[in-house]
Amino acid sequence: MTEHIVTDKERQGRKRAPTHPGAFLRDIVLPAVGRPKTEVAALAQISRQQLYDVLNERARITPELAVKFGKLLGSQPSVLLRMQVAYDLWHAERSINTKDIPTLAEAV
Repeated sequence: MTEHIVTDKERQGRKRAPTHPGAFLRDIVLPAVGRPKTEVAALAQISRQQLYDVLNERARITPELAVKFGKLLGSQPSVLLRMQVAYDLWHAERSINTKDIPTLAEAV
C-alpha cells in the first residue's frame, strides 16, 4: 500500500482551517470532564487568564501547556501539539507569499 503524500497544492486548497486545540478543549474535552474552568486552571497549575486565552483561541498550546493538559486529562501531550501545528501551518500557508521563493528539489 502506497502512502499518499499531501502536496502544497492540496494543502492550500483546503478551505476550512483545522480546529484550534483551544476550541477542542472548550467544546469537547472540558464539558466531558465536568469541572469548572477555574478548577481546571488551578489543577493544571496555570492562570485562569491563560486557560481562557487558550479556550478563546487567543493563545497557542505550547509544549509546556500540552504537558500540563496531557497529565491533567490523561492524554498524550502530542495530540494538542499536533492540532496546534496543523492550525498554525494552515494559517501560515495562506498568509505568507512564497511565489518568489524557488523550489530547489522535491523532498520526500
